[in-house]
Amino acid sequence: MQAYGQFCPVAKGAEVFAERWMPLVLRELLCGSTRFNDLHRGVPLMSRSLLSGRLKRLQDIGAVVRKQGPDGPEYHLTESGRDFAPIVDQLGQWGQRWYRSRFTRDELDVGVLMWAMRRRVNSTVFPADRIAVQFDFSDQPASKRSWWLVCEDGQIDICPTDPGFEVGLYVATDLRTMTRVYMGDLPVPAAVRSAAIKLSGLRELSQRFERWLGLSRFAAIRDPRQPVHRPAKRVRSAPAACVQMSD
Repeated sequence: MQAYGQFCPVAKGAEVFAERWMPLVLRELLCGSTRFNDLHRGVPLMSRSLLSGRLKRLQDIGAVVRKQGPDGPEYHLTESGRDFAPIVDQLGQWGQRWYRSRFTRDELDVGVLMWAMRRRVNSTVFPADRIAVQFDFSDQPASKRSWWLVCEDGQIDICPTDPGFEVGLYVATDLRTMTRVYMGDLPVPAAVRSAAIKLSGLRELSQRFERWLGLSRFAAIRDPRQPVHRPAKRVRSAPAACVQMSD
């Protein structure tokens, strides 16, 4: 990115943060991704060479360090990198409050959704044994239609191909519905009642669906431009007037 040519701290910060894709790379790092392939799963439309360049930029300014992990190179935020957390959080809050998604086709990506959902699943609700949940998206091409969420020893993983494990619960829906649910725009009970989400399999998993699913950390933010629907107040009727009877 070309420098702004100003000493102003806003300009200096923007020279890093305002580079295209940089906020999303920082989002993935702040969410705990450390390996290159995992980072790329969170930003699949970003070329791998561009991602490599952005990580190099963060290393050059001391916001990220590259370390050798047990499975290859890893990228870890330094103190200065972690200082981006409130900026990313505030950006997300503003976006959800004032410029939230309308869930048009160009904003939806099944891989991005499943990767994001993986981070929010409450694994403590699952049984102790390994369990698999199969998501089937009716509006996706065959190669992207089915995804598997696997919980084992409290660890959650997402598989785009059949891992071969016994499936405890099937979730049938479409991508827009599931994304709206994850982002808090469509309540889980409403989606299930309307059959926009159909659950079949183990009763204990389907009954606990809302508990283990987990929503976006921004899901509770309300759109202030939408009217708030409050239940109507019950008006107590006045007692009937007493009529004085004469003898």
